[in-house]
Amino acid sequence: MRSYTSQQAARLLGVSADTVRRWADAGRLRTRRDEVGRRLVDGPDLAAFAVALAAQSDEGGEVPYTSARNAFPGIVTAVKLGDVAAQVEIQAGPHRLVSLLTREAVEELGLEVGVEAVARVKSTNVHIDRV
Repeated sequence: MRSYTSQQAARLLGVSADTVRRWADAGRLRTRRDEVGRRLVDGPDLAAFAVALAAQSDEGGEVPYTSARNAFPGIVTAVKLGDVAAQVEIQAGPHRLVSLLTREAVEELGLEVGVEAVARVKSTNVHIDRV
């Protein structure tokens, strides 16, 4: 079974290592210590916690009616406008997402650098690489 250090878990959850430590100290995230005293999170425990954390954040706001289930909340970091098309970049935790859409859509949504946005992905092909 794969285990993750607090630093690795923090990177995967998109939070600081201090936040992971506080969650562990509060009993929210199950951890154990290795032979040199490092805090470790077992893979299945981290996966379950990530799912619960995502569900918890969805409860705070209104969930739109959509069939696209892969949502990446983040902040707009770049907008490139053309005459008809536009390119928008969102930084969602460690993920950079780039979308091509119409200029009209960008203007209607008020997308500009610094605006909070959610990138939703619906695809028939999703490739997964094991690290």
